[in-house]
Amino acid sequence: MTELPLDQVRTLLAVVDEGTFDAAAAALHVTPSAVSQRVKALERRTGRVLLLRTKPVRPTESGEVIVRFARQVARLERDASGELGLSTAGEPTRVPVAVNADSLATWFLGALTRVPRQPRLCFELHREDEDHTAALLREGRVMAAVTSSPDPVPGCSVRSLGRMRYVPVAHPAFAARHLDGRPLRDVLAEAPVVVFDRRDDFQDAFVRGLGGGLGAASALRHYVPTSEGFADAVAAGLGWGMVPEAQAAPLLRTGRLARLYPDRHADVPLYWQQWRLHSPALAALADAVAAAAAEALRTGAEGD
Repeated sequence: MTELPLDQVRTLLAVVDEGTFDAAAAALHVTPSAVSQRVKALERRTGRVLLLRTKPVRPTESGEVIVRFARQVARLERDASGELGLSTAGEPTRVPVAVNADSLATWFLGALTRVPRQPRLCFELHREDEDHTAALLREGRVMAAVTSSPDPVPGCSVRSLGRMRYVPVAHPAFAARHLDGRPLRDVLAEAPVVVFDRRDDFQDAFVRGLGGGLGAASALRHYVPTSEGFADAVAAGLGWGMVPEAQAAPLLRTGRLARLYPDRHADVPLYWQQWRLHSPALAALADAVAAAAAEALRTGAEGD
C-alpha cells in the first residue's frame, strides 16, 4: 500500500460521523452502494476490517487510525484554504478539545480567553476524566486533550502542564462527628464519601495510600458527576471528598470546609496532547493553555 485514496478516507469518516451507510450517502450526495463500495475498497487496500457493522457503526482499532488521519487531513485542508483566502468568508475554525471536569471548572476556560481572536476559533469541549481523554484523541474525535498520560497517542505530541493538587476535606461538623480522635484511615473507610462517578477511584486511592496499599473508601457513597456539584456536596456535609485545591481554598477560608489532614494531599500530573500538525489554530491554543496552566497548576518536585 503506497497511498490512501482520499475519497475512500473521507467516506469512511462520513460513515463514522453519520452512524450509518445511508446517512453517510445522504451527506456525501452519493448512493449507499457507492459508500459501501468505497469502504470495502479501503478495507481491501489496508487488508483490515475498518468498521464494525453495528447501529451506529463503530470503527475498529485500525479504523480509528484512518478516522484520525481523515480528520487531520481535513484540518490541514481548512488551514491551507484559510491561508490562501479560499475559505468561506467569516467561517470560524472548529477546534474539538477533551478536558477533565476539574480543569474545566478551575483554570481551563481562562486559557481559552487568552487565545488570539485571529484566526477565529470555535471551541467544542468534550468533558472526560483525565485518565480517559487520551482515548478521544486516539479515536480522532478531538484535536487536543488535557490528559494524565505522559505517553503520546500515535501521531500526537505531548507537553507537561503541571500538577493539580487535591486536598481531603469535609464540612467542619462532618469532620468533628466522624474523626473523634480515631486514625484517619479508619475514619475514611467508614464515613460517607462523595465520588464523581462509578469510574472515580480517587477517594479509594487516597484511603489505600493511608493504609499502605490496602483498604478503600466507604461503600456509603454519593455520586455527583459535576466538579462544582462535587465541591458543593462536600461543603453541604454529604460526605468527605478530594477537592481541587483551587476550589477548596475559598471554602476553607469561609469555614465551609475543613481539611481532614493538613499534611496530606494528592497531586495529579496533567499533560497537553495534540495532533502533530502545523496548524495555526492548534499552536495558538497550545500556547494559551500552557500559559494558563503555568499560573494555575503546581510545578517543580512533588510535595512542593
